[in-house]
Amino acid sequence: MVTNSPALSNNLLAALPRRDFRHLLASLEPVTLAFGEVLYEPGKPMRHVYFPVGALVSLLTVVEGHKALEVGMVGLEGMVGVALALGIPVSSVRALVQGSGPALRMKAAGFLAALRQSPSLQREIYRYAHALMTQITQTAACNRFHVVEARLARWLLMTRERMRCDQFRLTQELLGHMLGVRRVGVTKAARALLQRKLIRYSRGNIEILDRKGLEAASCRCYQVVKDSATA
Repeated sequence: MVTNSPALSNNLLAALPRRDFRHLLASLEPVTLAFGEVLYEPGKPMRHVYFPVGALVSLLTVVEGHKALEVGMVGLEGMVGVALALGIPVSSVRALVQGSGPALRMKAAGFLAALRQSPSLQREIYRYAHALMTQITQTAACNRFHVVEARLARWLLMTRERMRCDQFRLTQELLGHMLGVRRVGVTKAARALLQRKLIRYSRGNIEILDRKGLEAASCRCYQVVKDSATA
């Protein structure tokens, strides 16, 4: 029986036909990803792929002389290491655990072997790769053109969807990295959402109080990314 398998909490794995899903199970290792853990560094080999089932991983681009900037995030909707499926064995980003929680890990060699044997897995991986590309390009545009308050609302909603949780840990410094703004900009945007009673924020802990209100405060980018994930 695979009915209660934690793998079913990952949308990508759950979309596979039962036969393909069963074939993967033996190669999936349950792990707990810790807040602040680095899974990949730019230019380094990706020795495992990860399927989050409760964790959140930020994909950061690192520019010399500047702070790292988030270009994408991965949660229960997908996988970390999708470039392996495209024939790229080294990471182009830093993969940083932003939200601690469970995940399923698979060795790179085993993943590539399974990919060759399963057209269904190929289809789901390529579909997810397209959704991730949409997220990355939309995030770049959002960070360039939209005000910080709307970007913060978008980021919080995306985090909520990928962790299935209304509360998460987050410092202002780390939020600045995620949004590409100085700490004072994060403080101002968070205060605006607080005053509208959309969130509660204290000592690095954020709680979403009004999801609908947060959607109204967010820019259109949130819906674009959400639609691409379900297309």
